[in-house]
Amino acid sequence: MMLPFRKLLLPLVSRPSCRPFSVSQNYWHAKKGLVLGVYEKEKDDESLRFTEAAESFDRSLSGKLRELLSISGPALKKGKSRVFYGVHQDFSSIVVVGLGKHSAEVCGKENWDSCKENIRAAVSVGCRLLQDLELGEVEVDPCGDAQAAAEGAVLGLFQYDEFKQKKKTPVKTQLHGSSSTAAWQRGVLYAEGQNLARRLMEAPANHVTPTFFADCIQQELSPFSDKVAVHKRQQSWIEEQKMGAFLSVSKGSEEPPVFLELHYKGSLESGQPPLVLVGKGITFDSGGISLKPSSGMDAMRADMGGAATVCSAVVTAAALKLPINIIGLAPLCENMPSGKANKPGDVVRAKNGKTIQVDNTDAEGRLILADALCYAHSFNPKAIINAATLTGAMDVALGSAATGVFTNSDWLWSRLHKASIVTGDRVWRMPLFQHYTRQVTDCQLADLNNIGKYSRSGGACTAAAFLGEFVTAPHWAHLDIAGVMSNKDEVPYLRKGMSGRPTRTLVEFAAGLSAES
Repeated sequence: MMLPFRKLLLPLVSRPSCRPFSVSQNYWHAKKGLVLGVYEKEKDDESLRFTEAAESFDRSLSGKLRELLSISGPALKKGKSRVFYGVHQDFSSIVVVGLGKHSAEVCGKENWDSCKENIRAAVSVGCRLLQDLELGEVEVDPCGDAQAAAEGAVLGLFQYDEFKQKKKTPVKTQLHGSSSTAAWQRGVLYAEGQNLARRLMEAPANHVTPTFFADCIQQELSPFSDKVAVHKRQQSWIEEQKMGAFLSVSKGSEEPPVFLELHYKGSLESGQPPLVLVGKGITFDSGGISLKPSSGMDAMRADMGGAATVCSAVVTAAALKLPINIIGLAPLCENMPSGKANKPGDVVRAKNGKTIQVDNTDAEGRLILADALCYAHSFNPKAIINAATLTGAMDVALGSAATGVFTNSDWLWSRLHKASIVTGDRVWRMPLFQHYTRQVTDCQLADLNNIGKYSRSGGACTAAAFLGEFVTAPHWAHLDIAGVMSNKDEVPYLRKGMSGRPTRTLVEFAAGLSAES
């Protein structure tokens, strides 16, 4: 890629007198970039304020970086960037990114840590700029929080291009000028976990079938086989468990269902009650006989987002060696129309014996989760959390700002909320009133109806109330992630596409729970 002569000229003409530097021999061959941070000026401070790493780097250049930044344009605002070429022989390009105010902290109004979010966004901008310059190696300033910087770098560079001939330049990122390697590596693992979920959600449904999904997760967990057991339960097992609600959905497809069961034993106490994570795993949702409109149906390849985030969280917990026991459950199948598919008005029986009138076959996620939640209780769990792209009503209510959380436990809610503030992947509590329960229990043919009595009102709440009929555990939370399933430009450090949210929040929650234990 040709670099603009005007941008090259200034730093090359008056380059610092640190070490001899030959453009012809070094600049074009130093295919490495560097991302450094700078804060916005505070009210009483007119001077530039670099991060610790950037300040050290500037001193090695005898103040040249500060000089260039001062004369090349206005002060950098939050999320903005400036590129310099040929300043240092080890780095062909250096990006300085704006981190916002140095005083940024946890914001009660926004429900996140503004400092961490600023770092993630700024670092992602710098890394993408260097990727566009086709640099395969990038060093990153920790910016005062190496974990957040790593998350910004790894999340920001992710691009799903598996089926494209023209691909983005693969970039290897590493920490620059800091001893915070443990925090950096932790951030890399958090981000790689979310990227695994993004990859599964983005991939086409003719590739990611229930069987492929289960095989992929098994492969991801293979390095941790000493502490992980993977069970890929086939249809015969599902039938033995009398999971009639799950089977009623899967029978419309030619793809066989799989009930994926993951056991991570990280605790030294074998008898420690596990955290059970349950994820909706509809690998493609056509709506069934209640067929969806064709426009946008392709996005329903990601209707297994709950399973993707839950399983990715288990993979990440294993990689982090968290001292906690976790069980991951993912009922996997397709929801397709056929002569064998559920019909509106059909009645099916769930694992706990309750009957369900299926008035809308496109409300299938709650059917497969009903059986999975019943099964989750058999492990005497410390807590149960299920995640599902369950309702369009959740997207209408909260959009992509936060995951909707319905829970019967203040204890569980406080810990989920605390985790989301750290990750910036927010959650918001929604109601579980009896008002909504009555709308699903008032049913003509069965114990429950799979849609609310007033179908256009409170759809996310009636779906949660339906799931609550299959829960007796005192600590349960239902995460409706339909609104956060994809990203357009709302989260600056995620490119357009499937988001993999809220994987990092689940991991942070598990980490917090393990620390308590």
